[in-house]
Amino acid sequence: MRYGFTTGSCAAAAAKAAAYMLLMGREKTEITIDTPKGIPYQAEIVDICRREKSVSCAVIKDGGDDPDITTGAHVVAEVSFSDSSGIAITGGRGVGVVTKPGLDQPVGNEAINRVPRAMIEKEVTEVCRFADYHGGLLVEISVPEGEHLAEQTFNPRLGIVGGISILGTSGIVEPMSSRALLDTIRVELQQKRALGQKIAAVSPGNYGLEYMKRTYGYDLDKSVKCSNFIGQTIDMAAECGFEAMLLTGHIGKLIKVSGGIMNTHSKEGDCRMELLAAAALKAGADRETLLELLDAVATEEAIRILKEKHLCEKTMEIVMEKIMFYLQKRAAGKMKIACMMYANEFGELGKSSEAEQFLETIMEG
Repeated sequence: MRYGFTTGSCAAAAAKAAAYMLLMGREKTEITIDTPKGIPYQAEIVDICRREKSVSCAVIKDGGDDPDITTGAHVVAEVSFSDSSGIAITGGRGVGVVTKPGLDQPVGNEAINRVPRAMIEKEVTEVCRFADYHGGLLVEISVPEGEHLAEQTFNPRLGIVGGISILGTSGIVEPMSSRALLDTIRVELQQKRALGQKIAAVSPGNYGLEYMKRTYGYDLDKSVKCSNFIGQTIDMAAECGFEAMLLTGHIGKLIKVSGGIMNTHSKEGDCRMELLAAAALKAGADRETLLELLDAVATEEAIRILKEKHLCEKTMEIVMEKIMFYLQKRAAGKMKIACMMYANEFGELGKSSEAEQFLETIMEG
């Protein structure tokens, strides 16, 4: 299946092309950038508008074979000279603004996430060096169709108003065909078992990559990525003959497992705050705290609330107990299972009794 490129990659490519045309004075209809995944992106540049002190252009989003609602959208970058030093990045029409805490960007910022911001800055800086330009530049990212597209996303619920988010951690969009993903997960498990591994290391994705490296010296890239298919991955790991499995993941995914949800995709259900509130109630939370939790837009924000109320440790114990109950129920005695759960901002939130032992065995293998 064909992969595509994120809105973050599109924004970085458009910004690089606009900066090139502004500083070099020559039109650019194609540009290549490096994605964090290491896959180059050669983008076609359209809608070019050159002025004396600014240039704008667009890249049309291509999500590959992934059913992405932003495919076909024009991601526009306007680069203009600035009296300030450095490269400033802002959002224009069709890019949402954050109005609630707990998301990648602080309240008041445009919803251009950290990795896309870093990509834009890197690519524009490269052009500045090439052009021997040492002044300031303002980069404005806009998506003319963004406000309409945002109605089909979770952005309004998350408190992102006025448009879509500029997203992406790897720079590419990998096809999300369920069958293809499950086949890939099975192949990876089979390969690792054939290499003699007895404990399957599994993670939904790369959230917490830096935390795991910093805390345990473990690279999550070595784990089998199960995406949202936690239950089916447990089934396959048992079928492949693993003696045990270690699941490491962000609370945003694993909190759903505490409610017995084994496919954590948002289209299958989103009860993160309800499950956190239920655990907090059991830990002694009052009505005011429960209402705050239910109003939180992201699990990181919910953890902050629990920490302020001195309820986090007890709540996470309850959550982990429920997670382990459902993981062991799914494993059905066919293999042992352990779990580690973390948050990007707050680090480790909980782990089962055998988690560290399993991790040490995996790292030694």
